Amino acid sequence: MKIKLTLLFFILALTSQAQDIPQHISYYKIYDFVDELANSGFYELNSAVKPYSRTLILEKLLEAQTQSEKLSKRQQAEITFYLNDLAIENNRLPTANWHLWKNDKSKAALLAPGIFYQDSLFRARITPALGMNILNNSTETIIQRWIGAEFQASIGKNISIYGSLRDFSNNGEKLSGYNYLNDQPGYQYKEASYGGDYSDSRGGIKISNKWGSIGLIKDNVVWGDNYHGSNILSGRAPSIPMLTLHLKPVKWFEMNYLHAWLVSNEVDSSYYYLENGTNKSYRPANKFMAANMFTFTPVRNLKISVGNSIIYAEKTIQGGYLIPIAFYKSIDHTLTKGLGTENQNSQMFMNISSRNLKHTHFYTSIFIDEFNFERLKPSNKEANPISVKAGAYVSNFPIKNLSAVVEYTRTNILNYKHSIPLLTYASNSYNLGHYLGDNSQEVYVALQYKPFRGLDFKLFYTDAQHGNEYDYVRRGTSNGITGKVDGIISQPSLGEVIWKNQTIGLHGTFEVINNGYVFFKAENSNMEAFEPALPATFGEKRMTAAETLNYYSPRFFQGNKLTISAGFSFGF
Repeated sequence: MKIKLTLLFFILALTSQAQDIPQHISYYKIYDFVDELANSGFYELNSAVKPYSRTLILEKLLEAQTQSEKLSKRQQAEITFYLNDLAIENNRLPTANWHLWKNDKSKAALLAPGIFYQDSLFRARITPALGMNILNNSTETIIQRWIGAEFQASIGKNISIYGSLRDFSNNGEKLSGYNYLNDQPGYQYKEASYGGDYSDSRGGIKISNKWGSIGLIKDNVVWGDNYHGSNILSGRAPSIPMLTLHLKPVKWFEMNYLHAWLVSNEVDSSYYYLENGTNKSYRPANKFMAANMFTFTPVRNLKISVGNSIIYAEKTIQGGYLIPIAFYKSIDHTLTKGLGTENQNSQMFMNISSRNLKHTHFYTSIFIDEFNFERLKPSNKEANPISVKAGAYVSNFPIKNLSAVVEYTRTNILNYKHSIPLLTYASNSYNLGHYLGDNSQEVYVALQYKPFRGLDFKLFYTDAQHGNEYDYVRRGTSNGITGKVDGIISQPSLGEVIWKNQTIGLHGTFEVINNGYVFFKAENSNMEAFEPALPATFGEKRMTAAETLNYYSPRFFQGNKLTISAGFSFGF
């Protein structure tokens, strides 16, 4: 296997003519603009798989720039602005002010801050990451600070290297937690009396050409079209090390594959270190994920993506899951059939994206954890554990610079879960899919207005609901009730709503320099929980209203709260 991978790297290195440095998903403004131009018909875009490479973003913006007569003044200014951030990818040094030094090959500047270098072989940039966010409501004031740096480089025509380190400090209650039903990024905190700290190191190396790339990276990925949390791979869990493969040999077909090393947070009782020859320090159990996504374009602007994944826990990597085009459930059955052991945890998914109507993006994604056709019969009370998302995004119509999105997500009972905790669809205990988890639904509506380059206002409304919490009990008893998993999925989704969050908010952001902006947010949220009225059912994790609210929500957001936040961010 090592020989084959080395050979593949060597072949790509000989034939490569493009770089592939991912643009992190946190730079949402550039992603939003690339999406807007695709909606206006300036180019085709597969938005089901993120992050995009910086080279891809450059190509799309240059393609739109050739149609300048169709661009608004704001869009022309936005393109010029973002092309400056992509200057190194475009074989030039970026425009900047307040230079510390400047020559034909390199420069260091304070505005926009960074060190930049390019020659015929090597191109690189080093930029700082810095920011602060202050949040206040009737509960308390929270101060979040971050600092770090990012490095990106291309060697020759085929090798890309990037890396970043960000240190984050949270003074006050921690707003992110694996069981919290919010879309805050997932962090592995180092506990502290004042709150908590964490550091995030991302980066990797990629070898690429015009039709594909292979890489070893640690990063966040998003699979599935969405504007408020994907239900396939949301990118919310802490960044994950993975082997990636991307192929696009023709315009009508694209393949994405990853093999990831997940963090199980489950102890392996057979794996430990000995300290001083006697004390056992147990190590976490191995946990891996393999996933692929195939995207077909039968007609222009219609993208149909299908794929499958598997979460598996073995002592070592299983070679069958390194096959990018495999159907992993079949491989799993071959490996475990007749052994009297539980299968690994496999999933299937589909994403359909259409921009065939100008200014409009229609999309839907389906995540299938388990599926049985018998459950589709009206007489069958069981529901397949699946998640469905559907939405529409309209931009620059009928009013220029105004966009609107409507999105609905519904996830059935036990989706993303597994009877073996080690095999749940999670890393660092954070669900890899939609942030609301199973047995939930959400309506998201937003209006966004961009009066001129860099400034945008977003008015949004979210109605999120979660039903009864169930453990995945395959057999045995729960709360004195005997049954098995079909007794759980026979319960109606959502059943009783035990938690909900209704939020209306206004966000204002002004991007002063590339990936550097100031922001203001005002959100009125009503986050509440309810006492169950019906008797406990099989597999239900029964909680009081107070327990439910504390389990799903940080204290900072509980109840009816007006939260005001403001701050600045660069490179984060």
